[in-house]
Amino acid sequence: MNTTLNVKGMTCGHCKKAVEGALHELNGVTSVEIDLSSGKVEVTYDEAKVTVKEMNEAVEDQGYDVVA
Repeated sequence: MNTTLNVKGMTCGHCKKAVEGALHELNGVTSVEIDLSSGKVEVTYDEAKVTVKEMNEAVEDQGYDVVA
C-alpha cells in the first residue's frame, strides 16, 4: 500500500531525517520519500503490519504535525 502524509514543520535535512527515521522504525514500512518544499511524505507499507494512524503518531512524536 501507499499513502501520503501531509507534514507541517519540516524545514531542513535534519527534519527530513527525523521523520524518515521514525517511519522506518515501524515494522511494515518499506520506503519513505519526503518532499520538504511541499511537506508531502510518500510512504510504502504493509497494511497487515502497520496503520496510517501509527505512522501519524510516529511523526507527531518527533514534534511535527500531520494534517489530514
